[in-house]
Amino acid sequence: MSKFSESANVMDDPDVEAIARLRATCDQLRQEIARVIIGQDDVVTKLLICLFCRGHALLMGVPGLAKTLLVHTISDLMQLRFSRIQFTPDLMPSDITGTEILQESETPGRRVFEFVKGPIFANVVLADEINRTPPKTQAALLQAMQEQAVNYGSKRYPLDPPFFVLATQNPIEQEGTYPLPEAQLDRFMFLIRVDYPTEEQERRIARETTGGDRPQLAPALSGPEILAGQQLIRRVPIPDHVVEYIVRLVRRSRPGLPEAPDWVRRWVQWGAGPRAVQYLVLGARAHAVLRGSYLVQVDDVHAVAASVLEHRILTNFHAESEGIDSREIIRRLIAEVATD
Repeated sequence: MSKFSESANVMDDPDVEAIARLRATCDQLRQEIARVIIGQDDVVTKLLICLFCRGHALLMGVPGLAKTLLVHTISDLMQLRFSRIQFTPDLMPSDITGTEILQESETPGRRVFEFVKGPIFANVVLADEINRTPPKTQAALLQAMQEQAVNYGSKRYPLDPPFFVLATQNPIEQEGTYPLPEAQLDRFMFLIRVDYPTEEQERRIARETTGGDRPQLAPALSGPEILAGQQLIRRVPIPDHVVEYIVRLVRRSRPGLPEAPDWVRRWVQWGAGPRAVQYLVLGARAHAVLRGSYLVQVDDVHAVAASVLEHRILTNFHAESEGIDSREIIRRLIAEVATD
């Protein structure tokens, strides 16, 4: 693991060069994505952070914001196998993981069961409208996300790395849906809100996406390069004071602890768990790399805090009655928790 050098707070030379190459590749990826997706720069950055941190992302946005096209474009640029699962109320777990079918064996007159892999066996999996299927089916996907493998009967089938799940939810249609429980939401590294484009971006969408064919994109990143980038991110140095800040930030979101502010005790039912600490550290490391730095700063933590914490902080009735949501809780925590 890379260490601080005695002369300067930088990484060892091989890792510095690797970070420079990774950042250049990500810049190229962004340029290619921008040929298809207009705007959504922050969403693209956070998806790249999730990918290089071995995390998964939950995209929240109304229909028509190009969420599916964005995921498909990223998989094309990274030369990865892409699979889309449209979640519906009648979807079964085997429709995701796969099932066994009866096949003729090499021995005449004998048949054997053979496992046929489902759409989960891909590198990039788009789980479209994940809240439209019952909890049993949701659990099949979430178990695979956590264990990086599928268990069927007595056998275990590992998923090929890199493995990256992007789930989408529509926040405006709740009838006939099955919201993910908090324990399952915790499996996602980021909750990424996809907002409407700006007025200028919408003009560009009107002009540039309504004629002609889709641009031909040049692949910029391979699977082995992604795996090497994932290992590199975990070697990026992070100062002790940044780690201490992350721990303080997360612990003060928990109303049952003595260090929690009074307003957290009033408005928060459950605070973020230890997995939030892990993802804040990893996310800050990746954010530092993508902005071209070799050292993590508190600003890198701030850049990923909302996406890591929003779905891990559960507000109570008092907060809802006063118009306070988890995003406001996060803003207040960042404003009040000392960075020293």
